[in-house]
Amino acid sequence: MRNKVLQYSVRHFMQRFSKNKPNFGTCNTVEIGNVSEEREVPEHIVKPDYYYKPMPPGFTLGEPEIKNQQQIECMRNSCKLAAQVLKSCTDIIKVGVTTDEIDEFVHNSIIAANAYPSPLRYASFPKSTCTSVNNVACHGIPDDRPLHDGDIINVDITVFLNGYHGDCSKTFMVGDVDERGRYLVEKTEECLHECIQLCRPQVEFKAIGNFIAKFCKQTGLNTIPAFIGHGIGSYFHGPPEILHFKNNVPGTMQSGMTFTIEPILTLGGPDIEIQEDGWTAMSVDGARSAQFEHTILVTDDGCEILTKTDEN
Repeated sequence: MRNKVLQYSVRHFMQRFSKNKPNFGTCNTVEIGNVSEEREVPEHIVKPDYYYKPMPPGFTLGEPEIKNQQQIECMRNSCKLAAQVLKSCTDIIKVGVTTDEIDEFVHNSIIAANAYPSPLRYASFPKSTCTSVNNVACHGIPDDRPLHDGDIINVDITVFLNGYHGDCSKTFMVGDVDERGRYLVEKTEECLHECIQLCRPQVEFKAIGNFIAKFCKQTGLNTIPAFIGHGIGSYFHGPPEILHFKNNVPGTMQSGMTFTIEPILTLGGPDIEIQEDGWTAMSVDGARSAQFEHTILVTDDGCEILTKTDEN
């Protein structure tokens, strides 16, 4: 009798555990591959200061910059180019293509537009774009791993044009992505657009993170808090900090501010590990994550998505 009770207890526990265990779906776990040599930047391309000497990442604390009309126009141009390059990645992302080939495509597209690929040499990052596949949450370094059927991949594009950076990213689905993967990608994009709708003068920055926390609770997803949105302009990263989790940090939006919103949502837990390369952030539990990002301008009566294309 005791054995039967013990067997029932174990079986009952396992049933309860399986019900509570997150449904990660089906995907290939990514391992770091081989990274090719740095790509050349022609002499005539205007480069940021960090191209010439190693520099730490920019500071995101302090008073956000209020841009004038000339600065805003420069931002519109750099953001438009970033969005166009990101959109063009749709044509190359498919099964069998390596993330290094995506980097080559992005690099050449930006150079052809007489702009500089902002990630290259930023705090010693070795490539021109970030490609984060499946369980890589952020800052994946392009390498020789080919894309597989069912992968999801975030491509993060930032360009430096006429002295100003424009920044955006999108998670693409490769081939036949399973139901949980599609759900993750669709809900993450929805989350970003809902966040953008909040933006207008006198709205507190914390409204974005507090909304994301509520959204995740409603959708059964988690946010990865280690990565934040940021001010952007003649600098790659600056104030304000846009936290993607519930917070009570002070500060309000003002007309003329430009910053990114870029939530990373996951099917699993919020914890990540930085790999030995110093950049690649992988989920501890192996779960997939998705990310979408726009650069926005706060206007007198709302906001403008500077990296918007006809499709987004």
